[in-house]
Amino acid sequence: MTETETFAADFDRIALLAGDDWDHNSHYHEFLARHLPANCRVALDVGCGTGAFSRRLAKTSERVLALDLSPNMVGVARERSAQFPNIEFKVADVLKLELPSERFDCVASIATLHHLPAASVLQKLKRALKPGGVLLILDLFHAEGLLDYAAGALSVPFSFGLSLAKRGRLRPPREVRRAWEEHGRHDTYLTLAQVRELCAELLPGAVVKRHLLWRYSVVWKK
Repeated sequence: MTETETFAADFDRIALLAGDDWDHNSHYHEFLARHLPANCRVALDVGCGTGAFSRRLAKTSERVLALDLSPNMVGVARERSAQFPNIEFKVADVLKLELPSERFDCVASIATLHHLPAASVLQKLKRALKPGGVLLILDLFHAEGLLDYAAGALSVPFSFGLSLAKRGRLRPPREVRRAWEEHGRHDTYLTLAQVRELCAELLPGAVVKRHLLWRYSVVWKK
């Protein structure tokens, strides 16, 4: 299989095990939502998964286009989003899909950039934004320095505490952990230094922030 087909197969498997919408990514949804433009009419969610952030976008946007490689993920997202007729879910590869220029008030990508050629995808998403539009990225990074390792160490008890509060258990079920672990063998992550270098080149003025739970965010206004 190609790398794209491998990712799609991984997430088709994970979708069938998907429980509630809470995970490490959704912990930062409201942080991202605080940076949405005030008059967000049309939004794009790249790598929508089961649609949790698409639904958050739909609460304050007229229309949301949500993309994912995995047919199973899109199927689950549609089922969970029946009360949001303003979301269009589409099985699509953002690398191959033609996006209209300057079309979206917000483009969001959560835990997806590390699966893609970052520079070319950022350029494509940048072109799809309207002037004044906002790009929101949340993703995982590869630790390389003292601050990264310290944040990682703090993330362990923080993760257990959140999981216990949100799910009533310290960790997801074993089969879910196994599916994510097997998928993780295919993953590679940028370091924060690489993220900042990319943003300096392609997204001048972007705010890159390190978070707990092994994640970083990028917020950029065009």
